[in-house]
This record gives sequence, C-alpha cells and structure tokens, in this order.
Amino acid sequence: MKNVQIIDGAINATFSIFQATDEEFSIIFPDGRDIEVADDLVERVGEVEASRVLAPLWQRPILKRDAMGIHGTLYYGAKERREFLPPSRREVDWDETCVNEAQRALFRAHQ
Repeated sequence: MKNVQIIDGAINATFSIFQATDEEFSIIFPDGRDIEVADDLVERVGEVEASRVLAPLWQRPILKRDAMGIHGTLYYGAKERREFLPPSRREVDWDETCVNEAQRALFRAHQ
C-alpha cells in the first residue's frame, strides 16, 4: 500500500492521508509522478475511471502518526497551482529557486 496525502480547501485543513493499492497509485500517479491535481486525473482517465480508482481510497484512511511516509500528494480545487508544479509532477524536479539548499542537494541526489 502507498500513502496519499490529500490537499484540499476544507476548512478543517486536516490534509488527511489515505492508502492506495499499487494499481490505484499507478493510475493516479503514472510515469513516476508523486504529485497530481484531481482535475487533471479526471481529464486523463475520465470521470468513471477516476471514481472507480478513488472510491476505495476513501475507505482506507490512516493516521499521520501511523503512516510510514507519504508516497504521493493529490490536490483538489487546485487548478491555479498547476503553473507552479514541476512539469514532471515529481517532487524532486521542483525549480531550484523554490526550495532551500538542503532540498536542492537531496533532490539532485534522487533525480
């Protein structure tokens, strides 16, 4: 199972984590991605397939303290964030001006 953190506009700002099977994860985050915008997922696979993949996810919440890492971030209501995300949708590909020196070194080692 892979852990997916949901970033949305909810007032409670819980940014909850849910578990995805490897198959679900690879559909949500193809090609080595670890960042996705929900609207882009729907556009890429269609509404029916996106619903099929996401529905079981909501039944598998996990407490942050029990999560052994976050494998992907799924943004909801974030169309305006698209222009700021790395084109590859991989965390390690952030523009170096957007992260600190320690992150730059870490990301370079994992690109």
